[in-house]
Formats: sequence, C-alpha cells, structure tokens
Amino acid sequence: MGQVFITLVGFSSGFIVAGGVVALMVGLGIITRFIGISHTADKIFQYEDAILLGAVAGTLLTVYDLSLPVGAWILGIGGLFIGIFVGGWIMALAEVINVFPVYCRRLGITKGLSWIVITMAVGKTAGSLLGFYMRWGKG
Repeated sequence: MGQVFITLVGFSSGFIVAGGVVALMVGLGIITRFIGISHTADKIFQYEDAILLGAVAGTLLTVYDLSLPVGAWILGIGGLFIGIFVGGWIMALAEVINVFPVYCRRLGITKGLSWIVITMAVGKTAGSLLGFYMRWGKG
C-alpha cells in the first residue's frame, strides 16, 4: 500500500512540474517565437509532438540509468540542439523581463548592442567548453 501511495505522489508531482514548465514556455512565448521566426505555423502538431517526445525522453534518461550506444558525434549534435534550446529559454526570459533595455539605459549604451549579445554568447560557449574539458562538477 505504501508503494502505491509513493507512486501516486511521484506521478502527481511530475504532472505538476511538467504543467509548470509548459506554462512557463507558453507564458514566455518561446514556442510562438520559434514558430514565428521559422515561419512554420502549419507544423504546430509536429511542434507539440516534439515537445512531448522530448519531455518523455528527458524524463526517462533522467530517472533511469540508461546508456545509449551512440558515437561522440551524435552527442555533439544533441548538445548543440540542447544548447540552442536553453539559449532560446534564456533569451526569451531576458526579453520578457526587459534585461537588455534596462542595462543599456542605465549604462548609456546606444550603439553596439548586437556585439554585446554576440560577446555574451561566445563567452558562455567558451566557459561551457572549458568546463566540459576540465570536467568541473564531476565528483
């Protein structure tokens, strides 16, 4: 009986967290921005399927200790797509809370904003690659 209760609590918590993540994605406008930029509004069902399959795959790979027999190049491609997705989240969140306009106004920046964004992206990429190379965070 205890295992059934724990399972029910686990599934319920998972549904709540998943609902919150989807609500955040919709609230930030990440999905609609991706659709608008790529001009692929006619593929909305494929977007929904991809989000669902990505969530299920991420959950399975996180909860269970699964290993996939793929080469390093597949991992590199997966890392690239994951980085693009996380970067989209960060930029959408920064846009929603108006980070860049506030910083530019306070610092008096009128030109070169695109170079600042590019520099931040290059710095984030270099820091991530250095962290992976040095294996920081590995116990």
